[in-house]
Amino acid sequence: MPVLDTFGRPLRTLRISVTDRCNLRCHYCMPREEYTWLPREDLLSFEEIVTLADLTASLGVDRVRLTGGEPLLRRDLPRLVSLLAHRPWIADLALTTNGVQLAGAAGELRAAGLGRITVSLDTLRPDRFRRLARIDALQQVLDGIEAARRAGFTGLKLDTVISRGDNDDELVDLLEYARDVGAELRFIEYMDVGGAVAWRPDAVVSRDEMLARLADHYGPIEPVPAAGSSAPAERFRLPDGQTFGIVASTTRPFCAACDRARLTADGVLLLCLYAQHGTDLRRPLRAGASHDTLRRLIEAVWQGRADRGAEERLRLRDRGVYIPVAALKKDAHLEMHTRGG
Repeated sequence: MPVLDTFGRPLRTLRISVTDRCNLRCHYCMPREEYTWLPREDLLSFEEIVTLADLTASLGVDRVRLTGGEPLLRRDLPRLVSLLAHRPWIADLALTTNGVQLAGAAGELRAAGLGRITVSLDTLRPDRFRRLARIDALQQVLDGIEAARRAGFTGLKLDTVISRGDNDDELVDLLEYARDVGAELRFIEYMDVGGAVAWRPDAVVSRDEMLARLADHYGPIEPVPAAGSSAPAERFRLPDGQTFGIVASTTRPFCAACDRARLTADGVLLLCLYAQHGTDLRRPLRAGASHDTLRRLIEAVWQGRADRGAEERLRLRDRGVYIPVAALKKDAHLEMHTRGG
């Protein structure tokens, strides 16, 4: 039986950040010029990551997603994929990437046993990509998506963070592109977490507004039954059968069904994207704590979990930036690129 938290939520999914570094500077995640990085000596080795992942498996985890920062910046990542792919308890092994280096890595990741890939893609316009991510790399991302298809990845997903005045006029274009490449697109509401220091309520394009705009273009849109899934995205179907998702964490939080824990690249266990504190697993692991001791620590932390961060933010009357820049500069673990999104 999986371990349950104070609201009866099971621990089923582990998101593992393998690095806090990223090669983009997206406006909703890393908009500043300079950052405080995690010390390299503090980063978990692949063997340490697998050890901690195995311990969560004994508590109910069977789905693992590798994230960053940008995970493809972690040297020899296919070796970690191979180590995890051979764990009999893993039902789903996935990776989220910005796609910039995917073209050269897709084949090796597939051969190592990676099951699924999600690529972040916020725009199809080169000039806009350059403005939003502060690097001219759209074609590299598109090439990466094509390479993933050629490598045999099925169930490809594209994640798009929608913000007003930035890319909300590309809803249809992005859906058409997803259709062309055989991927399912997930629109994500702009969230006020971590490095989103320019977040403001009027920049959020809500789930309801997105659906209304898409219905104006395509006609009636049907919801796809969730079938008991705890996935963050609500899925919908266009009249021609194409499906897409919306992650409405800002206006319609899914806290009640959240089964996710996050492990940072330096071994801090976080239970919510809005959590301001986590549990350091690296120190006891490297100090020689037994696996049983570490397992009981993780179990106790999850059993005491009462996080409903997105719901609590939604209830605020005056909602502004969640974490000020001064606080972010003092604690890298508050950053989105450190906690894995």
